[in-house]
Amino acid sequence: MAEVVHDAQQEFWRSPTVLPVAAEPISPIASLQGMTDACADCHSEFMIGARFCHTCGLRRPALGKADTSVRDAAGLLARSVASVRPWVDSVAAYWREISFPDWLHYLHFHEIKRWVGLPTGALIAFMIGLGCVAGAMGISLFYRASNLAEFQAIQMWRIEWLLAATASFVAGILLKGPSDGDSE
Repeated sequence: MAEVVHDAQQEFWRSPTVLPVAAEPISPIASLQGMTDACADCHSEFMIGARFCHTCGLRRPALGKADTSVRDAAGLLARSVASVRPWVDSVAAYWREISFPDWLHYLHFHEIKRWVGLPTGALIAFMIGLGCVAGAMGISLFYRASNLAEFQAIQMWRIEWLLAATASFVAGILLKGPSDGDSE
């Protein structure tokens, strides 16, 4: 590998796409028609996303084509969103027509938040902790140990669920702000 570096003719910051000298002079514009990512002035390769040549500072000519393609893509996105909008409105209208039981509003997140008296982050951490405790208890329902290795694996799963519950409860405690009585 070291012999390759010693035989290198280009310096490391120069572009590797210098056009070879031809027997007959060719205009730079004609030679660059197939190569859109090379500068017309110094023949060095443009950096990805560059607006100007990093060697001579000439403005990149292909930038105008990219702007039109971005505008075309934005127009296509706007048309596709506009075509989906009536469908979304009809689904939303159907959802509003469904009648739910009156007691179901008690399961709404903000109602639970008001009832428990916890801030949002602490309530979410508390719910995750309850879910982890339920997962630790659920392992007993789904898995039965027939030998010592399976028993140890089941116990490790329970430990992992309970550690996750503990971490979630601690996060809920840390996210809970001081109450009005604690400010004294």
